[in-house]
Amino acid sequence: MDRRDFVRLGMAATAVATASTASAAGKAAPASAAGGILEAGVLEQQALMQSGKLSSQSLVAQYLARINAVDKRGPRLNSVIELNPDALKIAADMDRERAANKVRGPLHGIPVLLKDNIATADKMSTSAGSLALAGVRATRDAHVVAQLRAAGAVIIGKTNLSEWANMRSTRSTSGWSGRGGLTRNPYALDRNTSGSSSGSGAAIAASLATLAVGTETDGSIVSPASTCGLVGIKPTLGLLSRSGIVPIAHSQDTAGPMTRTVADAALMLAAMAGIDATDPITRDSAGKPTDYAAALIKGGLKGMRLGVARNFFGSSDAVDAIIERELAVLKARGAILVDVKVPNTDKYGETEVEVLLYEFKPGLEAYLAGYAPHAPIKNMADLVAYNIKHNTKEMPFFAQEHLVKSQAKAGLKEKAYTEALANNHRYSRAEGIDQVMKEHKLDALVAPTGGPAWLTDFINGDHYGGSFSSPAAVAGYPHITVPAGHTNGLPIGISFVGAAFSEAALIRMAYDYEQATLHRRAPRYLASVNLPA
Repeated sequence: MDRRDFVRLGMAATAVATASTASAAGKAAPASAAGGILEAGVLEQQALMQSGKLSSQSLVAQYLARINAVDKRGPRLNSVIELNPDALKIAADMDRERAANKVRGPLHGIPVLLKDNIATADKMSTSAGSLALAGVRATRDAHVVAQLRAAGAVIIGKTNLSEWANMRSTRSTSGWSGRGGLTRNPYALDRNTSGSSSGSGAAIAASLATLAVGTETDGSIVSPASTCGLVGIKPTLGLLSRSGIVPIAHSQDTAGPMTRTVADAALMLAAMAGIDATDPITRDSAGKPTDYAAALIKGGLKGMRLGVARNFFGSSDAVDAIIERELAVLKARGAILVDVKVPNTDKYGETEVEVLLYEFKPGLEAYLAGYAPHAPIKNMADLVAYNIKHNTKEMPFFAQEHLVKSQAKAGLKEKAYTEALANNHRYSRAEGIDQVMKEHKLDALVAPTGGPAWLTDFINGDHYGGSFSSPAAVAGYPHITVPAGHTNGLPIGISFVGAAFSEAALIRMAYDYEQATLHRRAPRYLASVNLPA
């Protein structure tokens, strides 16, 4: 698809959206809606709605039209797996509340997409991308969904993902699920979106909603955010409830924002945070600051000691060159840079996988019993059998080695499990991130988030180009990625990692960096990367 085709598609989407808005909401959108409103952030959209120049119903209608034009037609990103049939009605309800001066907060009337492993008690399925759960509706909302609804957000749909959050096969192709098919990267359609929050990343890059929620066990928020030119926040384990999220591992799983700006991510994170009586780990967040809007100030890097994690460089000369340039920006903004090595990162690679395999089976069974009791599968054994029976649709490209290995694991009282978990925490926390930050008196660690998007390959599977996700993921510590530039038109992210519950400090630093650089560029939906001759 060339640029002229895309411009024509954008014009068509605007025409559809305007007509849809006029009939549904009776309030025309601004003439700049095609480029400005759908790309705009929470505060700008909120200001327009507050002034009466935009309605939530109008905004939702425009995003739905854009999904039809860009996701289902045109470039066919295939990032949205299902739309909420009640989205316009919910938006209208939010407009009526606004008219009655009942504005719930900054997310009031703002359109949000959810990764399809997050339970919603509505007319949409929660399937984790699996045909085994297609059409299965959750009995109640995930806690983070309830928080978003209470904040006035409008859930407009679910996004595709790497099936079972990329914990099905040892050689999967990220962005593919049996139910949803393959999500494509909007920066180059033959490139991968990374996983597992693939649909959330592609959708927000393409401005198919204002905000999206992803989930991460290890890299599944920050990696697709980086490859799609977005801001992604993987919060501290326990800041957000895990209840109602189809699990891999309770010791690492968390939801988090995927947005076009740090400000949007901060506002969304604040809305989703909260103590949940059904998830005891959230009690650890009691008393921790969650007014992340207060962190959105320039000058947040001044005087900050940042450890440059040199053992996470070296995977790509092009990426290293970009990050070296951005380190100079951090220094110019007043940060103090210290070259460091995050210790012991080689001591939890195998044990991390072991813990995930142990926790996956009981976690899945508990989710199915609590949120999907009418599903045709009840446990891991049922899922393995389902995939074998429906192998032509579920396993045309790769198998289910992780599911089989998880099914073979015994309970969580096994010595092999408890020792592996203790090992992970020791070397990622006390003798990992905590150690290097204490030794060098650091406020955060920085490094490349990962490599550029790779060519999607169903034969050989994924081939990542480096990653800084594991230390924070295994430790359960916060991690923010921000756009840092491009190589051959493909986005690259820079990461800020900190100690537990240091989200506010990381947001201050990330926001200051973002405002000084403004590297995000909207995608052009190229068929492939234009390499130099």
